[in-house]
Amino acid sequence: MTIPLSGTQFELTSGEYTATIASVGATLRTLQHNGRDLVVLFDADEMRPAFRGATLAPWPNRVIDGRYTFEGNEYQLPLTEPGRGHALHGLVAWHDFIALDEAEDRVMLATTVDAQDGYPFRVQVRVEFLLDSNGLHTTVAARNTGNAAAPYGTGPHPYLVAGEGTVDDWTLLLPAEQVLTVTEDRLIPTGLADVATEADGSFDFRTPRIIGDLFIDHAFTGLARDESRTAEVRLTAPSGTGVVMRWDSSCPWVQVHTADQPIPANSRRGLAVEPMTCPPGAFNSGEDLIVLQPGEVTFAEWSIAAI
Repeated sequence: MTIPLSGTQFELTSGEYTATIASVGATLRTLQHNGRDLVVLFDADEMRPAFRGATLAPWPNRVIDGRYTFEGNEYQLPLTEPGRGHALHGLVAWHDFIALDEAEDRVMLATTVDAQDGYPFRVQVRVEFLLDSNGLHTTVAARNTGNAAAPYGTGPHPYLVAGEGTVDDWTLLLPAEQVLTVTEDRLIPTGLADVATEADGSFDFRTPRIIGDLFIDHAFTGLARDESRTAEVRLTAPSGTGVVMRWDSSCPWVQVHTADQPIPANSRRGLAVEPMTCPPGAFNSGEDLIVLQPGEVTFAEWSIAAI
């Protein structure tokens, strides 16, 4: 029996929504509402491109130089972003998760990050995908099953699609007051800046506006939230269709990327929106880093819905 390159496929259905979850990386491979794509998809028998839809743990984004110090010990991770010299997007993106429970509208997947060079900790990761009339809801739970405290962070990596056109045509609402500035060559964090003033306000999307040809590959914080402590990003096409992503207070950060690629046909097809429990470089800075004690569990939640 052969298995697609992206792993076992789990087809979810609920009302007007359908989704496909691939077991490698607990990846959101497809999401549709009435047949309209809400994320940039890829084929089942295709090696997932650009972390598209993957679950990121035990860290999102980058560990700078793959090197960090935790509780007085220095560790070196493999450099999985060789062009910039960093450890990128955690360790489970290429794990083949197993299904613990599944139904027509949901699936629970699990894997374990075993102790290894650069990350000598053991963390069990469970990802639940639930589809209902309000869209796709994802919950990531991590339990430290080792005997020592472990550094941890998580987030998703979907590329959202508003409708016809490309990123250049779409209107973005991003209610963030601050942007993390980075070096141009290696995207190393340099400090927080107000979106109102940084780059002449180019990153200020607190009032919805068209993205145009702006390049974005930045983390944002200072997020406006509703009474339930939920933050959201809204992306709409000229026709009025769109997609909204919401997340709870476990994620005080969101990375946004316009998905620029050297091949024009593949470039800016979707907007990466990545809620994160910690910012880029958190293993180095310690900012918003979760320290999981032995036996402790932490949760993060987000959802994607059609407009």
